[in-house]
Formats: sequence, structure tokens, C-alpha cells
Amino acid sequence: MLRYFVAVAEELHFGRAAARLHISQPSLSVQIRKLEHVLGARLLERTSRSVELTPAGLVLLAEARRLLVSAERLTSATREAANGHLGSLIVGFQSNAAAELTPKILAAFQTRYPHVQVEMRSHDFSDPYVGLGNGSVDVAFVRPPVLMQSWLSVETLFVEPRVLVTSSESPLAEYEKLTVEDVADEPFVGRRAPEYWRDFWLASECRGPHPVRLGAEVSSVDECFEAILSRRGVAFTQASTQRFYGRPGLSFVPVEDLPPSPLAIAWRNDMDARPVHDFVETARLLAGLDIVPSASRAGVDQLLRDARASTGSHAS
Repeated sequence: MLRYFVAVAEELHFGRAAARLHISQPSLSVQIRKLEHVLGARLLERTSRSVELTPAGLVLLAEARRLLVSAERLTSATREAANGHLGSLIVGFQSNAAAELTPKILAAFQTRYPHVQVEMRSHDFSDPYVGLGNGSVDVAFVRPPVLMQSWLSVETLFVEPRVLVTSSESPLAEYEKLTVEDVADEPFVGRRAPEYWRDFWLASECRGPHPVRLGAEVSSVDECFEAILSRRGVAFTQASTQRFYGRPGLSFVPVEDLPPSPLAIAWRNDMDARPVHDFVETARLLAGLDIVPSASRAGVDQLLRDARASTGSHAS
């Protein structure tokens, strides 16, 4: 019944939800009424024209999604055990993950723990927690800042500069380096993301009296670059993006007064899974080898102290 409810809650339309579930609309309505009866709460407000979630329905939607993810993970883990695997690990990431460190971590982990099945799962800009919030991943490469939660642990692996991405046809591409003030009046490509995370990548705190001019909003690196190539705006990104996503028509220019971007490993501390601890330890060991060009371990401790001071965080 939870799966039926989630479908209705996401579609806000019984007909579309029934089609998605491949059942009849009357059968779906019966299942929702049964669920409301079992829980003793009205979950949906239904009229002839609309379907809306009640406060109880909103609470159930969040919990139901987590429960369904857990059920899928349980099924997957059982099948893996039957096939001889001694555990699984889903690693969330965005764009280029941990740059050159990513394949090194994965290879070292698989060498040390060959019976653990590892899956990499990509996420767009809408989720700074990269799947940790709903439990769809076990561990993730994240780009702080993230709002700290009681269930979240974060450890910075390295720090790298941020640069400006612009069209090669723009006059900005001719500069050897820039300042934030040099580009403050340019239209920017913003991320479709929570405000605090979008503002970090727009360098809102560094602009002084200059408000952000948005030329486009995007959900992924590819969408961002298409917007830049079509001259709808410019964007700040981490320096490693140039090595992994560089393409004709784009220029990457250093920005000398822009705070750097940390790359961190993050995990849920309320789920005590041995493969997670082993993966974090492997990442920690590899991060000390200075594998990522232009990145540095210098300043990592200070970043963590600043994060703790500003959020009262549970970062480790």
C-alpha cells in the first residue's frame, strides 16, 4: 500500500498514478482508503479537480520513500548474498566525483575488499547530500557547504581552487586571471539547488554590493556548459572540471580572490555498516597521497574548524 500511496502523492492524480502502477483507478482508490483506515488519518484531500496531500500525508510521504528504499536495499543485499557477495556499497557522486582520486579509491577498495559489490550512482545539482538524505546511497562524495544533520558525518579529502567558465568567444576568456569584482555584473548560470548551495557556487558572499544576475538555471554540468556555450551566462566551478569536462568553445580562467572548493566524503552515522567504514578509511588513506593536480590538503583542518564553529556540526 505504501508504494500505491507514494505514486498518488507524487503524481497528485489518481489516473496517472494508476497508469504508472499498471492497476485500475478504482483498485487504487480502494488501497488508499484501506491505508487511511489502518493509519487512522486522512492522507489526501480529494476533489473532482485536484488531489492534495494533508499534513499527515506529507509526513507519510517522506517516511514511505525511506521505507521503500530500505526494502529495495534489503532485497538487493539478500540477492547479493545468495550470489556469493559479502556486502554491497552504493556510492553517490556528482559531476567528476573526487576527480583523479575517484578511480584510485575504487580500485584500492576493491583490492582490499573484493567480495563487496560497489555501485556508483550519479545525482544532479538538486541534492547536495547526493542521496544520503533518503538513504538511497551508503556513502557519497560531496561538495560542501552542506547543512549538517545529526545523522551526517563529513570528512574533507582535499581542497581545490574555483575557476570561471566562460565562452571562448567572450572577452573574459582573454584574461590570465580575474577577480570576483571583474565578473560581478555578468549574467551567471545558477544551479537548481537549495539556496545556500546555489549561493556558494554563485559566490554571493564575495560580490559586495553587486547582486547576482541569473542568465539561466541548470540541473547538471552538461546543462551548465550548454548555457555557457549559448552565451546565456558564465559560472564558477572547481578547477578539476576543466580536466574532466573541457570541450571546444569553453575557457577556464583562474579567479584569484574566490574561496576554494572542498571535496569531502560523507556518510550516515546512524547506519553502522562495515563496508561504509572501510570505504571511508580507504578514501582517507588515498587522500594523503596528493593525487589530484592543483588540489591541496593544506587548509583542510581549518575548513573543518570553520564548519564546526558555524554550524555546531557533526563533521568528523
